[in-house]
Amino acid sequence: MAEGAELLRTAVRAGAAIESVYLAPEGAEDPTTREACDGALLAGARLFDLAPGVLERVADTVTPQPVLTVLPMMGGAAPAPAAVEMLIVVLVDVRDPGNAGTVLRTADAAGVGAVVFSGESVDPYNPKTVRASAGSLFHVPFSVEEDPVALAASLAGRGYRTLATVVRGGEDYAELEWSVPTALFLGNEAAGLRPELVASMSGAVAIPMDGRAESLNVGMACAVLCFEALRQRRLHDRLDRHDRRAD
Repeated sequence: MAEGAELLRTAVRAGAAIESVYLAPEGAEDPTTREACDGALLAGARLFDLAPGVLERVADTVTPQPVLTVLPMMGGAAPAPAAVEMLIVVLVDVRDPGNAGTVLRTADAAGVGAVVFSGESVDPYNPKTVRASAGSLFHVPFSVEEDPVALAASLAGRGYRTLATVVRGGEDYAELEWSVPTALFLGNEAAGLRPELVASMSGAVAIPMDGRAESLNVGMACAVLCFEALRQRRLHDRLDRHDRRAD
């Protein structure tokens, strides 16, 4: 379920197969909501007008937005996309839906190839995750894989460097070379990654901090690391273009 006109508009633009749209009376009077519903109708969705108070009884928020969209599940069970990407993000036992949605949004903005939900991570279709992704759920390929240790081995066998994020003892993220295909594993907000999983990786990465904070939450850590990878990719692209012009 996707709540609100903006998520509906994003789903239509992404070509998502919308099953149905449910419109509260106040939404029918709102031009933005009405425009989003019209776009869904043109895309072949079914639209149902609701009686007053119905949406409030079925939505998971106290004061829901006046339109609710139902879509089929989009992610698969494959551990990673078929083609080797430059960077994929793996969430391990990340239970907070807000953080998971932030990771999807960050991955979208930073050009990450895919996000994998592993271990006891939150359901990517949790309504709070969908909202926190701000529509990026419709842009970033994602999948679910139960066993993170088996996933790490599978990714390593496909040519990925597997990196564990750790609070201390890892390589400085800014000194790491991000131009090789990398699977970045991010752990639970409270406990991090399990030691046996970290030991199975090809390396570990850390974000040095000068203040008194113990750590960053998983959404913030993901943003720092993914945008450093993007910065390096953009720098390499500029240098490649410069070299081609020089030739």
